[in-house]
Amino acid sequence: MDVFDQIISGATPAEVILRTDRFIAFLDVRPVFPGHTLVCPLDHYETLYDLPVELYAELLIAARRIGLAQQAPLVADGTLLVTNNVVSQSVPHDHLHVIPRRRKDGLRGFLWPRSRPTVEELRTVGDQLRAALTDEEAR
Repeated sequence: MDVFDQIISGATPAEVILRTDRFIAFLDVRPVFPGHTLVCPLDHYETLYDLPVELYAELLIAARRIGLAQQAPLVADGTLLVTNNVVSQSVPHDHLHVIPRRRKDGLRGFLWPRSRPTVEELRTVGDQLRAALTDEEAR
């Protein structure tokens, strides 16, 4: 049982912001900014790809509710939604970070390093992904 399962069961305290029939949202104990909230399913799914497809919309709806709630009291200009899938996933329980953002809040390097691929490199990767999507649809 991971720490999120413990929070869900009530064995570990957390600052719960929202709880629905399928999801819980609670404040991150190591926030990027105040109000940084984690939204995770009540049922244990290790990664985003383990989460049943029919729950994706509900996950985003919960994240939307949290993001909108962050705006006024936290004077947030926007929201950063982030999920890790295996790499850098510190808790093996699917979760979505809802992080309030402000212009010039100092968050840098989060989605870097970035590159400048050539048109041909972009085309090659695009071809690979389109082929993988076609293979997926054929299954």
